[in-house]
Amino acid sequence: MRTFDELVAEAAEADVTGWGFGWLDGRATEERPPWGYARLIAARLAGVASALDIDTGGGEIIAEVPRLPPRMVVTEGWPPNTDRARDLLSPRGVEVVPVEPGRPLPFPDAGFELVTSRHPVSPDWTEIARVLTDDGRYLAQHVGPASAYELIEWFVGPLPRENLDRQPDREVAAARAAGLAVVDLRTARCRMEFYDVGAVVWILRRCVWWVPDFTVERYVDALRRLDGQIRRHGAFVAHSTRTLIETRRVPR
Repeated sequence: MRTFDELVAEAAEADVTGWGFGWLDGRATEERPPWGYARLIAARLAGVASALDIDTGGGEIIAEVPRLPPRMVVTEGWPPNTDRARDLLSPRGVEVVPVEPGRPLPFPDAGFELVTSRHPVSPDWTEIARVLTDDGRYLAQHVGPASAYELIEWFVGPLPRENLDRQPDREVAAARAAGLAVVDLRTARCRMEFYDVGAVVWILRRCVWWVPDFTVERYVDALRRLDGQIRRHGAFVAHSTRTLIETRRVPR
């Protein structure tokens, strides 16, 4: 294995835009949930006339779908990702709409038969319900509670387990309050393994909400300790949590 300084320097300069994780190939793995989200949305998108993908990142998930509906729209709130998504998806006729996080979706009521999202930042259930047609579906894979906490706590210390965000029962209650009937709900806990410290630096730069003040300089001591553990044990193990949720817009 290369030296600590070499691994960290490489990861600190690597591109972290978009939702692709190919840079981690051979350096980290994450077990996938059993439901196969990409396969599920590909089947659904092939059967509707209009769809919206929220928080699309760089458009990587939608780009993998073989058959898109006649009207396919995606939104993204981070400008570098918006540009990436436009380059990737515009040739297929997808409308890429930049949005401001926390603001209402810039679409009229009842405009989409299907709304999807993989790992939305903060689902706005009222807005999701508003833009769906009667009986329209929201199908999404959300990050679950306490995801990757083993890695996060390595840097920030113990985190409370009470009143965690992203609890499935809270999401169900919020969806129902917005006028959505929950038709499917599944959860999974998935093993993550990091095989070198560079993979950890890259993921912390990419998922900035995990350790919001992360820089190599600020956390160099913790990174050196982590590097030593990986060299001794072969990997650092954490666990992600995921929720698959499908809802139906109750007719108005």
